[in-house]
Amino acid sequence: MDAADALRQLPSVDEVARSLSGRCPGYPRKLVAGEIRRVLERRRELVRRGLAPTGDVSSEVLQTLERLDTASLRPVINATGVVLHTNLGRAPLGPGMSLEGYSNLEYNLELGKRGKRDTHLDGLLERVLGAPGIAVNNNAAAVFLALHELAAGYEVIVSRGELIEIGDGFRIPDIMQRSGAILREVGTTNRTHPDDYRAAINERTRLLLRVHPSNFRVTGFTARPSPADLAALGREHGIPVYEDLGSGCLVDLRPFGIDEPVAGDSLAAGIDLVSFSGDKLLGGPQAGIVAGRADLVQRLRRNPMFRALRIDKLITHSLAATLRALLFERWDEIPALRLIRQDAAAIRTRAEALLPRLEGCTARLVEGESVIGGGATPEQAIPTWLIEIDARSASAAEAKLRAGDPPVIARIADDRILIDLRTVFAGEEEALAAALRSACSR
Repeated sequence: MDAADALRQLPSVDEVARSLSGRCPGYPRKLVAGEIRRVLERRRELVRRGLAPTGDVSSEVLQTLERLDTASLRPVINATGVVLHTNLGRAPLGPGMSLEGYSNLEYNLELGKRGKRDTHLDGLLERVLGAPGIAVNNNAAAVFLALHELAAGYEVIVSRGELIEIGDGFRIPDIMQRSGAILREVGTTNRTHPDDYRAAINERTRLLLRVHPSNFRVTGFTARPSPADLAALGREHGIPVYEDLGSGCLVDLRPFGIDEPVAGDSLAAGIDLVSFSGDKLLGGPQAGIVAGRADLVQRLRRNPMFRALRIDKLITHSLAATLRALLFERWDEIPALRLIRQDAAAIRTRAEALLPRLEGCTARLVEGESVIGGGATPEQAIPTWLIEIDARSASAAEAKLRAGDPPVIARIADDRILIDLRTVFAGEEEALAAALRSACSR
């Protein structure tokens, strides 16, 4: 059959609509007709490419409509042991993070008139960080806003070793260029000294920038100025010093094997302005926090771009809840911190209790490592215990886990499924056990 004949044999929109009569009640006729046209056009394109369409047109349309009517953003069970899994939403959110109905987002209940949304966060940020702060929609936005307000049209001095890419192709030099700031590179990839900054300062310098390499490490013959060194140089020349910390660690996690700079320590060392993510080691929703000298923060707050980059009521509510838990040291109310703080012995106990519920699976416990992930703490791992499962085909079993309800995301190594309960919540264990039994069945 040639292409012309194949195209003529495709049904019309009306024919498909009649065949669907009664099979998709409640769907608007306009939507159904539009999806029929989309499916038919896909089939015409296949014919034009010399391929033969397969399957029933009506069934394909119905499947498409059902997919549209089902939320694509779904809860998943993260059994990978990656705490801040970038593809799984980074920091997991806890209960009480949603906000239904109306709210006093920009309404002053005491005065009975319009208020500012900043009031829900500024007191918490100042107490947690020891300095005033504001929030925007992510840390890239925070960097852009700071550079745009403080250095547009002027030079920003930064070490060559800190010109990082923060993910998905976004790079510090590109953000600087878009902000209007002029990049002035100093030092080398592995070694930069305070005198490199000092020699580059001129009448057009408006900012000294320090970028924490949160997603990589340079080791060996290295050197970079400390926050205190740069802060002293900035004061000497009357130039603000800004540090982009990226991973947003507000709590000392070294007792749990995570060595990341704490934002409050940089401010205490004299850094004028810091920024970091809300959905990494802070443990909250996606946001970018900028904090530091009151006059600089106020300048950023008044920049017209602040309104374009500001957060909405849902982020405000969940970020405030996270900051409140940090302030009152209720660590277990922040899921990411609770997961990080679990010790390996506790995870082993949970895994041993789960093993008898995995009927039909060939499973055993092995020592392993969890990681923080999310572009934070590279080359730092946390000891854990893994459930290792033999499967006739690990890739097929992993695909079956992903296709379940709820989907389970696991690791594969040496053709075995690996399950790390560090990132599995207690309330998910029964669903996880059922999913594993199904994946192991023939």
